[in-house]
Amino acid sequence: MNITTAYKIKESGIGVESEVQNKLYEGLKKGGFIPSTVDETTFKVSHILSSQTVLPTISDDLKKGALWATFWSFFLIAIYIFVRFRKWQYSLGTIVALVHDVLVTLAVFSFLKGVVPFALEIDQHFIAAVLTVIGFSMNDTVIVFDRVREYFRKRAGDSKTNIINAAINDTMSRTIMTSLTVFLTLLILFIFGGEVTRGFAFAMMIGVITGTYSSIFVAAPILVDLDKSDNLINEEDKEKRIEELKKMA
Repeated sequence: MNITTAYKIKESGIGVESEVQNKLYEGLKKGGFIPSTVDETTFKVSHILSSQTVLPTISDDLKKGALWATFWSFFLIAIYIFVRFRKWQYSLGTIVALVHDVLVTLAVFSFLKGVVPFALEIDQHFIAAVLTVIGFSMNDTVIVFDRVREYFRKRAGDSKTNIINAAINDTMSRTIMTSLTVFLTLLILFIFGGEVTRGFAFAMMIGVITGTYSSIFVAAPILVDLDKSDNLINEEDKEKRIEELKKMA
């Protein structure tokens, strides 16, 4: 059992910890979770596997650290995408997809907490899982965008929607196979990894699923919607397309 309580959270000291353990013993014994023959000393020595105290100040620092880590991840990723593709539409599409992945993961954790038979705690493991999901989803989106840029160069005269649709279709099998391999590995970790890594693996599995479809159904459509003036092609590529169109004419 994983028991979380705010009892005496603002107080510290050896006596407070002992008092919390006493209340824990009384509650579990009254509820029939431990045999009546187990005394309090045996319970503290043999039945409490581990315990930790997160004070309010530490909890606030954890929240601030998580928010800043996520913010800087988004910021640096946006700069990287802009430098790589030279168009702000690519950056914004990527960031919206990543925000979507994080929010869906948080929503699933919130809705399923207390429903599933294992602990779903937003702690350091969860934050690590979210940051890992951000990296995984960004890599998947970059692969799709790379193919989009390549097709804009090669398929002169074709419409923007057809080019992006073709790029998604060509990268679909690679995206699904990569995500499926990662998902199966995480599933094994979730089943056999123990209680400590179960929350991390569960968050990662959610992130892999959302990161896979967000690259296709979130990032790419945003790329289409934001490019009102057909600016996704670099000037150099535009000149090449004009020359190819002249040759075709």
